[in-house]
Amino acid sequence: MKARVLFFATFRDRVGARAIEMELPDGSRVAELKTRLQVQYPVLAELMSSALVSVNREFAFNEDVLAEGAEVAIFPPVSGGVHSDYPTFVAITEQELDINALLSQISLPTSGAACFFTGMVRGVTQRGDAHATAYLEYEAYQPMAEEKLRQVADEMRQRWPSLQGVVVIQRIGRLDPGTPTVLVACSAAHRDTGVFEAARYGIDRLKEIVPVWKKEVGPQGEAWVEGKYIPERTDTVDHG
Repeated sequence: MKARVLFFATFRDRVGARAIEMELPDGSRVAELKTRLQVQYPVLAELMSSALVSVNREFAFNEDVLAEGAEVAIFPPVSGGVHSDYPTFVAITEQELDINALLSQISLPTSGAACFFTGMVRGVTQRGDAHATAYLEYEAYQPMAEEKLRQVADEMRQRWPSLQGVVVIQRIGRLDPGTPTVLVACSAAHRDTGVFEAARYGIDRLKEIVPVWKKEVGPQGEAWVEGKYIPERTDTVDHG
């Protein structure tokens, strides 16, 4: 059987390619593919123990069997849905985030409250090893990332049914200090119906399951910034 393997962030740098084609025995599992990759690319050996894998844009696990033509993605831990008549906007974009325009999109005649969270590029990091940042370079496994943004929005609605509009957007590309990088927003009839909690949940969940990574570039050099969260099968969506 054949599989197409995509590499992101540190894995792409080590392999020196964004994608390869692999021949595998029929019935091969994810664990076997990972072993073959380590043999073919010894530079991946120290990374593979923490590697995350997706198959056809959904998280996959060592015991999962691969099918002919599978699209497999290998990447580090990342730094369908609920029906609703209310507006939901999710996107991976290189465009500037226009907060006023987004507010108008999620505001209904019955909306009386909206909560926005936006992260931005720090020029100076003081926590931990203090250092300066010249810019960040964001990349995403875009098709899967957009599906996972939708999952985040759906989970927000499941937990806080009173939400009206929901926005979850991640920027990619080169972003300079002071530039907004991500935005999670939601509206509701009143401020005490979960908008604060939902926005906080949304950004935390995005950092867990959406395949987006950043490379930090500064006077000290450049390095990929990776997370620690390892998804479980409960983080997947049942498409059946």
